[in-house]
Amino acid sequence: MEAGGIPASKGYSDLLRELLPGAAVDICHPGDLKAALPDGEALEGYDGITITGSALHVYQGGPEVMRQVELVRAAMQTGTPLFGSCWGLQVITAAAGGSVRKNPRGREIGFGRSIRLTEAGRKHPMYIGKHEVFNAPTVHLDEVEAVAPGTTVLATNAMSEVQSVEVRTNGSVAWGVQYHPEYPLRELAAIVRRIGTRLIGEGFFADEHGVHGFARDLDTLDRDPECKRLSWLHGISQNVLNKKLRTSEVANWMEFQVLPTRAKRGRG
Repeated sequence: MEAGGIPASKGYSDLLRELLPGAAVDICHPGDLKAALPDGEALEGYDGITITGSALHVYQGGPEVMRQVELVRAAMQTGTPLFGSCWGLQVITAAAGGSVRKNPRGREIGFGRSIRLTEAGRKHPMYIGKHEVFNAPTVHLDEVEAVAPGTTVLATNAMSEVQSVEVRTNGSVAWGVQYHPEYPLRELAAIVRRIGTRLIGEGFFADEHGVHGFARDLDTLDRDPECKRLSWLHGISQNVLNKKLRTSEVANWMEFQVLPTRAKRGRG
């Protein structure tokens, strides 16, 4: 069975264009050793930089990882706002001087449950319009082990003490979340199908029937967010089913970080 899904870069770029119609979005693949990476003035030419998820692990190092860390470190010298989801949070942390590890509690998959804003998070512009406790689409094995200097933790839950942060360094501001506000449920369904064998081995499902049944339910809810039976069965709230609520972190980043930067640089 085909897992489906789309590249993370396309999903993210589509969302950015939807939130800011007319936005020009360039896609860069820094893990590709043949890719020419922007630096210096080229990075200052952007009003914002987003970093998607990845199957890489910061602690394994290697050129594919270090090229991304170095790119983010260079971006942090420019004052250009950054936003990272999952791997994005982790690579921002590494670039700013923190560390990442494999989560000793195991994988967080499907939904990050009972993510709770800290006192700082309740006052932070990233969470304007968000509930104080919420669930969010999630798939990760790794977590922030030690936050970088200049970090404020904005949200936490039982699986990872660091579910979101703001990092201030070198005059730049980065926002990062361990979950995926950019993922619609159909994308989460595709990921579950793609890594289903691993999920069975880790005890999340008994067999392939369970994997595909859960993925079908997610696809159904993606098409029909008002399906009470499935939202109740899986404990999926409006924080996930309502697209405006689910993507509010990214929308708030654009409103409070990207647009002011554009104006300050004389481009808006």
